[in-house]
Formats: sequence, C-alpha cells, structure tokens
Amino acid sequence: MKLIILDRDGVINFGSDQFIKSPDEWKPISGSLEAIARLTREGWRVVVATNQSGLARGLFEMATLNAIHSKMHKAVAQAGGRIEAVFYCPHAADMNCDCRKPKSGMFDEIAARYGSDLRGVPAIGDSLRDLQAAANVGASPWLVRTGKGERTLAAGGLPENTPVYADLGEAVERLLNPAA
Repeated sequence: MKLIILDRDGVINFGSDQFIKSPDEWKPISGSLEAIARLTREGWRVVVATNQSGLARGLFEMATLNAIHSKMHKAVAQAGGRIEAVFYCPHAADMNCDCRKPKSGMFDEIAARYGSDLRGVPAIGDSLRDLQAAANVGASPWLVRTGKGERTLAAGGLPENTPVYADLGEAVERLLNPAA
C-alpha cells in the first residue's frame, strides 16, 4: 500500500494565523489539488492529519469544520483526486492531549486504521510540529515552503534528512519521479 500523509493548512490550502474558520476562508494553494489528483491516479492513498485547535478555542463549531472538509473533498474530487480520510486534533495546545502534533497520536491512529507501519511513509507539512510528529513514528518528514514553511526552514531544527520543496506539487513530482 502506498500511503501519504498531508497537513492541511499551509500544504493543501492557504493557512491563516487567525485560523481557517469557514468554508469561504478555505482556498487551495495553486497546484495542490492537481498534486493530490496525481497521487490518486498513481495509486497512493492520501490522508490528512491536521491540528484544529480552533474547535477548542470556540472559533468555529464541528459543523463548520465538517463543511470546510466537505469543500476540500469536493475541490479535490473535481480535480480528479481523493482524500481518503481526515484525522484532526480538536484540542488546544494547553490541553496536553496525545493527538496534537508534534505528538504522534494522529499518526498512531492512521497506522491503526490502515493496519500499516508508518516507517518511511512520506508526511508533508509546513511546520516543525508536522515534521516532528512524522519523525516520532518513523515516517519520512517532508517540508514545503508554502504556509509557514519558510519560517520553519529559517528557524532550523528540522529532523535529520528532511527534504525541502517549494510546494506540494514539487514534492509530489519528486515522490513520483525520484530521479528527476
């Protein structure tokens, strides 16, 4: 099974320091939907792992998060792709849960759902906590420069051997054509 894990905000869609709080605020990054469609055509199972502390902070309700994800699923489908599942952490950072990245709870849940060891599975994110969560379970952390990626790269401290790509499209190109 070919499995890939993507962060949402800053990788698939534009992020916001004020959170994505409505479907209208969810706007795909150029090329991201096509990259997911390409993965789908090549037989990859695409899942999303995203921290969504806006729920715990009362910035939006569960119905709104579902509507945002529905918009994302439809946009990806219209491009010819498929996101199989969205795993999310609804907790605020101070709640000390096991699922909020950089902890590995969401990744453990993905491994259990797919009956798969995540060692070497590409996990693409734009923040250090995305990369750390991947590294914590032996997945392969990949950084994109979109979203918070430039700030993450500038701050340093990336897990060892983390490749860096301009965006999801470039990362998918390298994944599918490693010699290119």
